[in-house]
Amino acid sequence: MCQSRRGRAITDANPVAWAAAACWGTGMDWVRDFYSRTGMWWGPAEAKVGERDHRRVAKVHAQVGDGPWRILELGSGYGTTAGALAAAGHTVTAVEISERVRFQTAAERLTVLNEDFYAVRLEREFDVVCYFNGFGVGSDADQRRLLRRIAGEWLRPGGAALIDVSNPFVWQSWHGDEEHRRPDPEQGYAYELRERTTFDQVTCTATDTWWPADRPDEAISQTLRCYTPADLALLLEGTGLRLTGHDPVELRDEHEYLAVLRPVTP
Repeated sequence: MCQSRRGRAITDANPVAWAAAACWGTGMDWVRDFYSRTGMWWGPAEAKVGERDHRRVAKVHAQVGDGPWRILELGSGYGTTAGALAAAGHTVTAVEISERVRFQTAAERLTVLNEDFYAVRLEREFDVVCYFNGFGVGSDADQRRLLRRIAGEWLRPGGAALIDVSNPFVWQSWHGDEEHRRPDPEQGYAYELRERTTFDQVTCTATDTWWPADRPDEAISQTLRCYTPADLALLLEGTGLRLTGHDPVELRDEHEYLAVLRPVTP
């Protein structure tokens, strides 16, 4: 998922309406294109290990200990967090569907697969499965399908899944917000872009739409199903996973919060 500073600007609903309709009309076909195109816009600036990646490594260690562990990262994007985990001594398999994978830097103990995690076949189990900044793509049925794969195919008994869950309280507060991102070539941002965020209270879904400032007809959107911890616990029923913890500070303040999932025990 893409990050941005939040602000208000003049609203132009046309690109938003077009992109949202296209997104829902094609199921999840938009995923590869959205993350590949935004990766082209921002990759030169953002495809490097930073403080956020080190915070994620610290979160893994706080939940499961220092390891070393066998870790699967789903939706690994540019691969910066996967690289930071490998540098911390873990053996990491990273799965990313988009062309952002081209920014990945090779590292010891790191395997990168440019595949769809709904279809990829992995031959081993993992101590930890991570999905940072992206859970909620698709329908509830899609989330359950992924969660069943985590529980039934990838996560060893006694392991943990660490998943960033989109926070409906914060996304709702951003409904109608727009941002104008100006180029900053020195920092690697070559494109002038606009963003609009909307939130559907009925479906609890956020839509985040971006377009080149001079080409609103080329708008693209990502949609994310948001879950409170109570909603997430209901979603998990029958998947083989249970919610054992979440970050209350992130739930109060951030657009996503870390949920800790563990296998259901008989």
